[in-house]
Amino acid sequence: MTATSATDSRANQVRDLLVGAVDLHCHSGPAAMPRILDHHEAMLDAAAAKFRALVYKDHFYLGTAHAVILEKLFPETGLKLYSGLALNNASGGFNPHAVDHAIKLGAKIIWLPTLSAQHHIDAQTSGQAKTFPKTSQKMLDPIGLSALDANGRITDPVKQILDLIAEGDIILAGGHLSAAELCLVFDEARARGVKKMIINHPTYIVGCTDADIRTLVGLGAYMEHSICMFVEGRSKKFTPQQLAHLIEVAGVDRTVLCSDLGLVGSPRPVDGYREVVGHLLDLQVGEADIRAMIGGHAAKLLNLD
Repeated sequence: MTATSATDSRANQVRDLLVGAVDLHCHSGPAAMPRILDHHEAMLDAAAAKFRALVYKDHFYLGTAHAVILEKLFPETGLKLYSGLALNNASGGFNPHAVDHAIKLGAKIIWLPTLSAQHHIDAQTSGQAKTFPKTSQKMLDPIGLSALDANGRITDPVKQILDLIAEGDIILAGGHLSAAELCLVFDEARARGVKKMIINHPTYIVGCTDADIRTLVGLGAYMEHSICMFVEGRSKKFTPQQLAHLIEVAGVDRTVLCSDLGLVGSPRPVDGYREVVGHLLDLQVGEADIRAMIGGHAAKLLNLD
């Protein structure tokens, strides 16, 4: 086989594996942070690659209305579009009313605080999150949020939010809370009937060790690894070999790969998927396992099946 034909064969293999993919973590715009594509462009890219579904995430607003309108305007794509709500200051923090509204409007995921999490603020102060994207304009200083009270107990608003998520049968995502907080919150979530839980980029800001990952998987959570941190670009932090290790720790059955892309200086989301799938193939990961991690598990979490 010539070098050209080998390259073409790999490209075709990657193309076929992306059919049916699901991105639970797409950072398209409009957004307070600079983005390299908007929701419409992200939809067109995903549809062209024959993705099954796309979830818009913004740190400041619920994008469900955008998803509903775009899906209605472009039904020929066959792509399912969703969004959810991040519980940052802009949404009132741990605000059960905002969560109730989001679920009733059709949100598929609630992210615990990200930019407003006290743990995130501490990480920025210490330099651990110095590469985290900044907003285009200076925003009001965040008010740090924790799921725990002064005695280390889960607060009543958080418990009410967990009940709403359980009743709505949607996804609870860990946001940027610390690993220690997440172990407590996810244990409480499971006890309250939450069935769909994911930890966002567990090894970035969140600070999960291998032991933390095993604990959270034991509680029923999926580890969601951000493709942006494993592919070339401004947000690259880890090697493909480190991804292989993380997959081994959690297991393929509890690993989800989502883009977390749209930020300046990194690839477009679908291009990120192409690159990371190539890495997985180089690592001898089986096609069935790749499909599960880039689409199958996420489809299940969204009730697409």
